[in-house]
Amino acid sequence: MKRVAIILGSDSDINVAEKSIEILKRLGLEFELNIISAHRTPENAREFALSAREKNFGVIIAIAGKAAALSGVLAAHTRLPVIGVPVSSKDLGGMDALLSTVQMPPGVPVACVAIDGGANAAWLAARMLAINDSELANKLEGEALSMAEKVEQKNHELRKKYNQ
Repeated sequence: MKRVAIILGSDSDINVAEKSIEILKRLGLEFELNIISAHRTPENAREFALSAREKNFGVIIAIAGKAAALSGVLAAHTRLPVIGVPVSSKDLGGMDALLSTVQMPPGVPVACVAIDGGANAAWLAARMLAINDSELANKLEGEALSMAEKVEQKNHELRKKYNQ
């Protein structure tokens, strides 16, 4: 099975990455976590992206805040899917990172999830990998059913408490 790469622009992004890690572990997906700065270690970003397919990665999750160039730099050097996760900041609340992540030029696509959306980045990565993996697709279906059951249970409890 293909692995998931999680690349942080900075160690300050670890709290967002932990949301991704939790989901990937729950689904039994292998991943590798690295800190690579698009601005401070651009050659490392280039080398990682160029070798990602050879290292059996199927998708890259790039987590970065502020200028958030990381996902675009990685996407420029690989044809693997890249999922950008913009990280919130005190300055602009993550809007700067969000706009940097989604405003990619034609031919250099980056999928983007919500600000601090590490969990959804992992869910999206799993869906991408499940295209060619029926076992993973079945796990995802089970997770979706479990989520639906939880909503139905909460609805039942709410109706019991508030409806007459």
